[in-house]
Amino acid sequence: MISCPAFLFSETDEKYFLDASTLSFTPAYDGPHMPWGLKRFQEARCLHFLTFSCYRRAPRLGTASARDIFERTLESARQWYGFYVAGYVVMPEHVHLLITEPERAKLSLALQMLKQNVARQLREPEGGSFWQARYYDFNVWTEAKRIEKLRYIHRNPVVRGLVASPELWAWSSFRHYASGFDGVVEIESQWTARKRELLGGTPQLRVQSQNPRPVPAKDAGTRTGHPL
Repeated sequence: MISCPAFLFSETDEKYFLDASTLSFTPAYDGPHMPWGLKRFQEARCLHFLTFSCYRRAPRLGTASARDIFERTLESARQWYGFYVAGYVVMPEHVHLLITEPERAKLSLALQMLKQNVARQLREPEGGSFWQARYYDFNVWTEAKRIEKLRYIHRNPVVRGLVASPELWAWSSFRHYASGFDGVVEIESQWTARKRELLGGTPQLRVQSQNPRPVPAKDAGTRTGHPL
Protein backbone atom coordinates (compact mmCIF):
# COMPACT_ATOMS: atom_id res chain seq x y z
CA MET A 1 0.00 0.00 0.00
CA ILE A 2 1.23 3.49 -0.78
CA SER A 3 -0.08 6.86 0.35
CA CYS A 4 -1.60 9.38 -2.03
CA PRO A 5 0.72 12.40 -2.45
CA ALA A 6 -1.18 15.60 -1.80
CA PHE A 7 0.89 17.65 -4.24
CA LEU A 8 -0.76 15.89 -7.19
CA PHE A 9 -3.88 18.01 -7.10
CA SER A 10 -5.39 21.17 -5.71
CA GLU A 11 -8.50 23.28 -5.90
CA THR A 12 -7.17 24.90 -9.09
CA ASP A 13 -7.98 21.69 -10.98
CA GLU A 14 -11.60 22.79 -11.21
CA LYS A 15 -10.61 26.20 -12.56
CA TYR A 16 -8.48 24.56 -15.24
CA PHE A 17 -11.44 23.33 -17.27
CA LEU A 18 -13.21 26.68 -17.34
CA ASP A 19 -10.78 28.10 -19.88
CA ALA A 20 -8.92 25.07 -21.28
CA SER A 21 -10.43 25.37 -24.75
CA THR A 22 -9.25 28.96 -25.21
CA LEU A 23 -5.59 28.44 -24.37
CA SER A 24 -2.74 28.69 -26.84
CA PHE A 25 0.24 26.35 -26.75
CA THR A 26 3.72 25.98 -28.13
CA PRO A 27 4.18 23.17 -30.65
CA ALA A 28 5.07 19.68 -29.42
CA TYR A 29 8.74 18.73 -29.52
CA ASP A 30 9.51 17.72 -33.10
CA GLY A 31 13.30 17.70 -33.28
CA PRO A 32 15.29 14.77 -34.69
CA HIS A 33 17.08 14.05 -31.39
CA MET A 34 16.06 14.39 -27.77
CA PRO A 35 18.74 15.72 -25.41
CA TRP A 36 20.99 13.01 -23.95
CA GLY A 37 22.55 14.64 -20.91
CA LEU A 38 19.34 15.74 -19.21
CA LYS A 39 19.65 16.19 -15.49
CA ARG A 40 17.44 13.79 -13.58
CA PHE A 41 16.30 14.17 -10.02
CA GLN A 42 15.60 10.55 -9.16
CA GLU A 43 13.71 9.92 -5.93
CA ALA A 44 12.73 13.60 -5.73
CA ARG A 45 9.34 14.91 -4.65
CA CYS A 46 8.28 16.15 -8.03
CA LEU A 47 6.30 15.15 -11.07
CA HIS A 48 8.00 14.18 -14.31
CA PHE A 49 6.72 15.46 -17.63
CA LEU A 50 7.95 12.80 -20.07
CA THR A 51 7.95 12.76 -23.84
CA PHE A 52 9.08 9.85 -25.98
CA SER A 53 8.60 9.15 -29.68
CA CYS A 54 8.25 6.25 -32.05
CA TYR A 55 11.32 5.44 -34.12
CA ARG A 56 11.93 8.16 -36.70
CA ARG A 57 8.58 9.70 -35.68
CA ALA A 58 6.69 7.02 -37.60
CA PRO A 59 2.97 6.81 -36.64
CA ARG A 60 3.26 3.41 -35.00
CA LEU A 61 0.48 4.40 -32.59
CA GLY A 62 -1.64 5.65 -35.46
CA THR A 63 -4.53 3.20 -34.97
CA ALA A 64 -7.09 3.06 -32.18
CA SER A 65 -6.12 -0.52 -31.37
CA ALA A 66 -2.44 0.42 -30.99
CA ARG A 67 -3.30 3.30 -28.64
CA ASP A 68 -5.60 0.97 -26.66
CA ILE A 69 -2.68 -1.43 -26.19
CA PHE A 70 -0.47 1.41 -24.99
CA GLU A 71 -3.08 2.48 -22.41
CA ARG A 72 -3.47 -1.05 -21.05
CA THR A 73 0.29 -1.50 -20.84
CA LEU A 74 0.68 1.86 -19.08
CA GLU A 75 -1.89 0.86 -16.48
CA SER A 76 -0.11 -2.47 -15.90
CA ALA A 77 3.20 -0.63 -15.46
CA ARG A 78 1.58 1.87 -13.08
CA GLN A 79 0.34 -0.94 -10.85
CA TRP A 80 3.54 -2.95 -11.00
CA TYR A 81 6.05 -0.18 -10.37
CA GLY A 82 3.88 1.94 -8.09
CA PHE A 83 3.76 5.34 -9.75
CA TYR A 84 0.90 7.81 -10.01
CA VAL A 85 -0.32 9.12 -13.36
CA ALA A 86 -1.40 12.76 -13.16
CA GLY A 87 -1.97 13.09 -16.92
CA TYR A 88 -1.17 11.57 -20.30
CA VAL A 89 -1.89 11.61 -23.99
CA VAL A 90 -1.13 8.98 -26.62
CA MET A 91 -0.47 10.56 -30.02
CA PRO A 92 0.07 8.68 -33.31
CA GLU A 93 3.86 9.05 -33.13
CA HIS A 94 4.68 10.13 -29.58
CA VAL A 95 3.48 10.05 -25.98
CA HIS A 96 3.35 12.60 -23.15
CA LEU A 97 3.15 11.44 -19.52
CA LEU A 98 2.93 13.38 -16.25
CA ILE A 99 3.84 10.90 -13.52
CA THR A 100 5.51 10.54 -10.14
CA GLU A 101 8.67 8.65 -9.27
CA PRO A 102 7.93 4.92 -9.09
CA GLU A 103 7.86 3.34 -5.64
CA ARG A 104 9.56 0.13 -6.75
CA ALA A 105 12.18 1.06 -9.34
CA LYS A 106 14.03 3.92 -10.92
CA LEU A 107 11.99 5.97 -13.34
CA SER A 108 14.29 5.01 -16.21
CA LEU A 109 13.69 1.29 -15.60
CA ALA A 110 9.91 1.66 -15.34
CA LEU A 111 9.82 3.63 -18.57
CA GLN A 112 12.14 1.16 -20.27
CA MET A 113 9.87 -1.75 -19.38
CA LEU A 114 6.76 0.17 -20.48
CA LYS A 115 8.32 0.86 -23.88
CA GLN A 116 9.63 -2.68 -24.23
CA ASN A 117 6.27 -4.30 -23.44
CA VAL A 118 4.42 -2.01 -25.86
CA ALA A 119 6.97 -2.71 -28.59
CA ARG A 120 6.67 -6.46 -28.04
CA GLN A 121 2.94 -6.28 -28.75
CA LEU A 122 3.04 -3.84 -31.67
CA ARG A 123 6.33 -4.38 -33.47
CA GLU A 124 6.06 -5.48 -37.12
CA PRO A 125 6.98 -9.12 -37.95
CA GLU A 126 10.20 -8.01 -39.63
CA GLY A 127 11.34 -6.47 -36.35
CA GLY A 128 13.38 -3.30 -36.13
CA SER A 129 13.25 -0.43 -33.64
CA PHE A 130 9.86 0.67 -32.37
CA TRP A 131 10.87 3.64 -30.17
CA GLN A 132 13.47 6.37 -30.33
CA ALA A 133 16.21 5.48 -27.86
CA ARG A 134 16.00 8.67 -25.81
CA TYR A 135 13.28 10.55 -24.01
CA TYR A 136 12.67 14.04 -22.66
CA ASP A 137 12.18 14.47 -18.90
CA PHE A 138 11.12 17.80 -17.39
CA ASN A 139 10.88 18.04 -13.60
CA VAL A 140 7.65 19.71 -12.44
CA TRP A 141 8.02 21.28 -9.01
CA THR A 142 5.29 23.93 -8.85
CA GLU A 143 1.52 24.00 -9.04
CA ALA A 144 1.58 26.50 -11.89
CA LYS A 145 3.89 24.30 -13.95
CA ARG A 146 1.74 21.23 -13.25
CA ILE A 147 -1.34 22.98 -14.61
CA GLU A 148 0.66 24.24 -17.60
CA LYS A 149 1.82 20.73 -18.49
CA LEU A 150 -1.67 19.25 -18.08
CA ARG A 151 -3.07 21.88 -20.42
CA TYR A 152 -0.32 21.18 -22.93
CA ILE A 153 -0.96 17.44 -22.78
CA HIS A 154 -4.71 17.74 -23.24
CA ARG A 155 -4.51 20.31 -26.03
CA ASN A 156 -1.91 18.40 -28.03
CA PRO A 157 -4.43 16.50 -30.23
CA VAL A 158 -6.22 19.77 -30.98
CA VAL A 159 -3.02 21.63 -31.84
CA ARG A 160 -2.03 18.80 -34.16
CA GLY A 161 -5.40 18.96 -35.93
CA LEU A 162 -6.56 15.48 -34.93
CA VAL A 163 -9.75 16.66 -33.20
CA ALA A 164 -11.64 19.90 -32.73
CA SER A 165 -11.67 19.78 -28.91
CA PRO A 166 -9.81 17.78 -26.23
CA GLU A 167 -12.74 15.62 -25.14
CA LEU A 168 -12.99 14.13 -28.64
CA TRP A 169 -9.58 12.44 -28.27
CA ALA A 170 -10.20 9.26 -26.28
CA TRP A 171 -6.56 8.46 -25.49
CA SER A 172 -5.79 11.07 -22.87
CA SER A 173 -6.67 11.99 -19.30
CA PHE A 174 -8.86 14.94 -20.32
CA ARG A 175 -12.21 13.15 -20.01
CA HIS A 176 -11.34 12.07 -16.50
CA TYR A 177 -10.51 15.62 -15.40
CA ALA A 178 -13.60 17.04 -17.11
CA SER A 179 -16.17 14.59 -15.73
CA GLY A 180 -14.57 12.03 -13.43
CA PHE A 181 -14.72 9.39 -16.17
CA ASP A 182 -12.78 6.27 -15.19
CA GLY A 183 -10.81 5.09 -18.19
CA VAL A 184 -8.24 2.35 -18.60
CA VAL A 185 -5.51 4.31 -16.79
CA GLU A 186 -6.14 5.39 -13.22
CA ILE A 187 -5.58 9.15 -12.90
CA GLU A 188 -4.71 10.93 -9.66
CA SER A 189 -7.03 13.92 -9.40
CA GLN A 190 -9.64 15.54 -7.18
CA TRP A 191 -12.17 13.13 -8.69
CA THR A 192 -10.14 10.10 -7.66
CA ALA A 193 -9.40 11.46 -4.18
CA ARG A 194 -13.08 12.21 -3.53
CA LYS A 195 -14.19 8.78 -4.71
CA ARG A 196 -11.69 7.16 -2.35
CA GLU A 197 -12.88 9.37 0.47
CA LEU A 198 -16.50 8.34 -0.10
CA LEU A 199 -15.48 4.69 -0.20
CA GLY A 200 -13.27 5.10 2.85
CA GLY A 201 -10.32 3.67 0.99
CA THR A 202 -6.74 4.45 0.11
CA PRO A 203 -4.92 3.74 -3.15
CA GLN A 204 -3.64 0.19 -3.41
CA LEU A 205 -1.53 -1.45 -6.06
CA ARG A 206 -2.49 -4.89 -7.30
CA VAL A 207 0.23 -7.50 -7.02
CA GLN A 208 0.93 -8.98 -10.42
CA SER A 209 0.94 -12.76 -10.83
CA GLN A 210 4.39 -12.72 -12.41
CA ASN A 211 7.30 -10.39 -13.00
CA PRO A 212 7.46 -8.33 -16.17
CA ARG A 213 9.57 -10.05 -18.79
CA PRO A 214 13.20 -9.02 -18.20
CA VAL A 215 15.35 -6.99 -20.53
CA PRO A 216 17.89 -9.17 -22.37
CA ALA A 217 21.39 -8.74 -20.99
CA LYS A 218 22.74 -7.25 -24.20
CA ASP A 219 20.13 -4.46 -24.03
CA ALA A 220 20.18 -3.98 -20.30
CA GLY A 221 21.05 -0.26 -20.32
CA THR A 222 18.35 2.02 -18.92
CA ARG A 223 19.82 5.47 -19.38
CA THR A 224 17.30 8.02 -20.63
CA GLY A 225 15.21 5.48 -22.45
CA HIS A 226 15.71 2.13 -24.07
CA PRO A 227 16.44 1.54 -27.77
CA LEU A 228 13.54 -0.55 -29.06
